[in-house]
Amino acid sequence: MERYKIIKEVGNGTFGSVWRALNKQTGEVVAIKKMKKKYYSWEECINLREVKSLRKMSHPNIIKLKEVIRENDILYFVFEYMECNLYHLMKDRPKLFLESEVRNWCFQIFQGLAYMHQRGYFHRDLKPENLLVSKDTIKIADFGLAREINSQPPYTEYVSTRWYRAPEVLLQSPIYGPAVDMWAMGAIMAELLTLRPLFPGSSEADEIYKICNVIGTPSKSEWAHGHELAGAINYQFPQIPGVNLSILLPSASEDAINLITSLCSWDPCKRPTAVEVLQHRFFQSCFYVPPSLRSKTAVARTPPSAGMKGSSEQKTNRWSSSTLTNPKPSSNFSPVKSQFSPGVQRKLQMNYQDATRNDRPLKGSSIKQQPAKYRPPARNVPVVGSAVKTRASDAAEKLANMTIGSSRASIKQPFPQPMKAGGLHGQHDLFLGRSQDILPGRSYSRKVAG
Repeated sequence: MERYKIIKEVGNGTFGSVWRALNKQTGEVVAIKKMKKKYYSWEECINLREVKSLRKMSHPNIIKLKEVIRENDILYFVFEYMECNLYHLMKDRPKLFLESEVRNWCFQIFQGLAYMHQRGYFHRDLKPENLLVSKDTIKIADFGLAREINSQPPYTEYVSTRWYRAPEVLLQSPIYGPAVDMWAMGAIMAELLTLRPLFPGSSEADEIYKICNVIGTPSKSEWAHGHELAGAINYQFPQIPGVNLSILLPSASEDAINLITSLCSWDPCKRPTAVEVLQHRFFQSCFYVPPSLRSKTAVARTPPSAGMKGSSEQKTNRWSSSTLTNPKPSSNFSPVKSQFSPGVQRKLQMNYQDATRNDRPLKGSSIKQQPAKYRPPARNVPVVGSAVKTRASDAAEKLANMTIGSSRASIKQPFPQPMKAGGLHGQHDLFLGRSQDILPGRSYSRKVAG
């Protein structure tokens, strides 16, 4: 740690604190996460979920873990520094975001999720506090609750902040999968478009009641497994018809409503995957065309946003069954060495190497190859394939014929004032984002985990 100069604390949570620091050798500003728990062995450190998962991933929309340091039994994570998180941007904001801003953020997040799910992990704790922003770039952070898709159930029933917790988790299902991340993103998208939470439950039972109020009580034919889960814990769904999301999101476009409705489906099997979401009509204007492949007609019609790179092929139907072309990450983590020289064991430097060597999914990340003992009720999650190699001439021909939909960013009317997103009291942790329960009699705030 002698190589870093601490500047100031930027967050404090249950598990640790986050500090902005300066690398004395390079002059780079970094974020250092200091864990409160003591760690007495190096093996214990490198086997942490956050370390194991982030070492296997290198993507522009996933936070980069630069170094792990254990010094005097204290564990430090050195991350790239990001300016703020989505919660900070929403808190006390006087007017709604443009839909084009929401579209660009979500497009990047879903790219990160598609990559993460391809690598065999799902996050389990997506919320605005864990989505970090710097300028036009947004990155997924806090992998403390990440799980391997092919890991052996049962899983813990408590994951994620309650407002973004999927119904199958609320009903204590021992088995769930990447679909929990998709539910959370549906709730986050709605919150970005309205500046207030979509399902602000004060307890598990109240959370399900709030969900029923919005999307209606699920019938047995709509979600048979959900009724089985409810019966197992002696829970009865309240009988509520629900409302049309366009009433709750009056500023949102039809495509945005359609996507959020799909993401917030009771049945995990009916939620689209991250790959499918990227090819939804809502993101039609986000597809990036490299200048070298643009035809004369395509140049004038392609408005890529900063940091937005996606498939070079658009789909006009609602979902596409084809595989998304994912850009290869520029680098990858090097394997952990089993032997360390004396005095160096406390440090794990995250050295990035040529992505062509190690850029492949984890063993067993394909659901089709999973052992029979793990069959998530959510779906057989398809693995995002490796990047599709397309000849430049073929791509140019396709791009010349494609049409770019215009993005709809108009705001019909501002939302009423009650229950704005935000309300966190005290200092907030950019990387931890741990929250606490709402106390009786208080207005809804962001203190809501558990």
